[in-house]
Amino acid sequence: MLRNIKVEHLVETPIEKQQIELVERKGVGHPDSISDGLAEAVSRALCAEYIKKCGVVLHHNTDETQIVAGRSNPQFGGGEVIQPIYTLLVGRATKEFEGVEIPAEAVALQAARDYLRNTIVDLDLERDMIVDCKLGTGSSDLRDVFNRDRVPVANDTSFGVGHAPFSELEQIVYESERQLITDLKKKIPGIGTDIKVMGLRDGDDISLTICCGMVGRHVDDMDHYMNIKEEMADYVTDLALKRTDRNVSTFINAADNAQCGSVFLTVTGTSAEMGDDGSVGRGNRCNGLITPGRPMSMEATSGKNPINHIGKIYNLLSTQMARDIAKEVPQIQDVHIRLLSQIGMPIDQPLVASAHVIPEDGANFASIRAETESVIDDWLSDITRITDMVVKGELDTF
Repeated sequence: MLRNIKVEHLVETPIEKQQIELVERKGVGHPDSISDGLAEAVSRALCAEYIKKCGVVLHHNTDETQIVAGRSNPQFGGGEVIQPIYTLLVGRATKEFEGVEIPAEAVALQAARDYLRNTIVDLDLERDMIVDCKLGTGSSDLRDVFNRDRVPVANDTSFGVGHAPFSELEQIVYESERQLITDLKKKIPGIGTDIKVMGLRDGDDISLTICCGMVGRHVDDMDHYMNIKEEMADYVTDLALKRTDRNVSTFINAADNAQCGSVFLTVTGTSAEMGDDGSVGRGNRCNGLITPGRPMSMEATSGKNPINHIGKIYNLLSTQMARDIAKEVPQIQDVHIRLLSQIGMPIDQPLVASAHVIPEDGANFASIRAETESVIDDWLSDITRITDMVVKGELDTF
């Protein structure tokens, strides 16, 4: 089968050797990430329900989830949410198929509440957030598209983009947010889940500017707050120095003015409680980062169906391809993957599968091309594996 795979030698300075590099991650408690997380949690729950009731994933898209910020009065040692955060689960779902009724809204609401309870741990779901659900009806006429006995056809003419390997700065930015939440928060509960990490590398100098909403009921006073900031800065700097020999500086809540009593204190650990709205697709790409120095797609990944929605499948697939190529093909410094679909064509036959490779000096590019083509072809020949991985929750989308 002809898959139109193109592998090119990219003449470009590798990211690690460029003077300036910028990398951002919006943590799981950022309003945009909450929207992404809810959209994907609902989609996965619907997939499970469809498989349970009908034996196959049916048409749905839940990628329009919106968060409207509430109002709060945070205080040291306490505080309260005055106006709850409003969350609207929006999208399309198949609610009836061959006489079988599917309780799509009930499934969505349960999935959303479970996700919030497990992820935004300082949020009181009884008081702090209203979760509403408005799912339109998907078409059961799409049965043929979703028949897993053959490769689905693309729902759109669109593209997905991926790159690998992560640079030192990319690893540091990603791991800083993840480790603060999964590790340091166990010791310091005052750390909220709304953590944004902005990384700058200027030559061999790395600056990490971290914005974190502290949880007021776990912070006694201003001195305690400042101590938490110091512990976070030391923790992140130590973590970064395990990944790099470059100079690292870490700044926590740089806008704080302790003398005026102006600090980033919250009730729930997320800025969604006061002033910050959220939408799917405005935050991290599917590799968990925002990387303006790399090729990126503006397409939202979370919440889209994992069967034929190219905006989801090709972004996830290109990222997996790039990672495998960087790991399995020697003498590669950077690889960029771009997959373009054509509406109505089988998703395993993209209009083009493009790989831009920056090889090491003196590398055998003919060998690199052949091995890279092989990795891409292997993934395309088994493309529905991406769907299975998504349904099982094995791939992150933000």
